[in-house]
Amino acid sequence: MQSTAATPDQYFSELPEDRRNAMEQLRKVVTDNIPAGFKEVMSYGMLGYCVPHEIYPNGYHCNPKDPLPFFAIASQKNSINIYHMMIYADKELHDWFVAEYPKYSKSKLDMGKSCIRFKKTADIPYDLIGELLTKVTVDQWIERYESNLKK
Repeated sequence: MQSTAATPDQYFSELPEDRRNAMEQLRKVVTDNIPAGFKEVMSYGMLGYCVPHEIYPNGYHCNPKDPLPFFAIASQKNSINIYHMMIYADKELHDWFVAEYPKYSKSKLDMGKSCIRFKKTADIPYDLIGELLTKVTVDQWIERYESNLKK
C-alpha cells in the first residue's frame, strides 16, 4: 500500500483516523529526536527523513537524483512500519534495539532487515524509537553508508 501523496500533510490527510493519531505521534517523536541535518520528505510513498543533496550531493546510489534515505514511517495495509537504515547497516545498533525492545513493549518484535512492523498502534514504543533516532548523526550515517557501498 504505497501512497501517492506529494506532501507530508497530504499523506496524513489520507490516513484513516485510527492510524492518523499514531502516525502523528510517530512524526512528533521523529521531529523531536532526529539529529540536525536530516530533512523530512515524501519518499517511496512514505514519510521519509533523508540526508538532502545540499549535505550529500551524491544522493542515493540506487537513484542519485534521490536524497540519501535514513528513516521512514508508513501506514501499510496491516501495520504501521518504521524503517531505520542504520539498524540494517550496523549490527551493534541492531543488537541494542533488539535487547531494549522488550523493556518498552509487551508485543513480540516483528522486524525485517530495516523494517519494524506494529500491527497494533498500542504496541508502538515511542520512547524507544525516540532514543533510537538520537544515536546516529548525519555524518555517522554518511560514513557508514559509504563504507558499506565500498564492500
